Amino acid sequence: MHPIVGTLAVFVTILAGFRLDLAAGQNCGCAANLCCSQWGYCGTGPAYCGQGCRGGPCSGGGGSGGGGTSVSDVVTPQFFAGIINQAAAGCAGKNFYTRDAFISALGSFPGFGTAGTADDSKREVAAFFAHATHETGHFCYIEEIDGASKNYCDRSSTQYPCSPGKGYFGRGPLQLSWNYNYGAAGKSIGFDGLNAPETVANDVVISFKASLWFWMTNVHSVMGQGFGATIRAINGALECNGKNTAQMQARVGYYKAFCQQLGVSPGDNLTC
Repeated sequence: MHPIVGTLAVFVTILAGFRLDLAAGQNCGCAANLCCSQWGYCGTGPAYCGQGCRGGPCSGGGGSGGGGTSVSDVVTPQFFAGIINQAAAGCAGKNFYTRDAFISALGSFPGFGTAGTADDSKREVAAFFAHATHETGHFCYIEEIDGASKNYCDRSSTQYPCSPGKGYFGRGPLQLSWNYNYGAAGKSIGFDGLNAPETVANDVVISFKASLWFWMTNVHSVMGQGFGATIRAINGALECNGKNTAQMQARVGYYKAFCQQLGVSPGDNLTC
């Protein structure tokens, strides 16, 4: 896998053995009047619509986290520009990714940055953007480098079978990869992930939604364990346990820098 992009392609390795057991529970495709709970189930009431609610008529705060912190207030235009302005002028992502698109996508995931204290919210924002910065080279890349030449089709995924001629390589801020992720993401956020995976590279709001979907499904729940746990959830097979430590440390470096910008301690357990 390229060291900058496409790291979600190894997700199948990380979760081999229990991915299929979780799939039915974690992937929401709720009716409009139902909430998608933090664990990925559809229903009503506080257990579904309260803390950590990922979609639907949530009552958990609409983007305001512990202590009244608003994610949109944390991800200021200056914060976002400070990342993307480091990308070269000719980068495809320079004219694709925008803060407005992120804020728009955020509306579908009110559980993001809303758990715990105000500092917890800031740490989650810092973690998400640290990984996105690393995966995309400061929002330079929309698609994985040489992704079209790679075949990320898991034929054992009978729930989300690959469509002929379609490529499920890394796309978007967290470089969503594999057919089972595209299929589940599409079902949850409303696009044809299996037959039109390219939507993640063509529609910037869907692009951010796909990454936020992956984050809330696979990463959000381990934030309390430290930033190292988020590395393990995203690319543990290639960067943890002494493998590719330079790449792991690059992620940590971005995270610490963003925490400093946001005026919050990065916490413990930064590596994996």
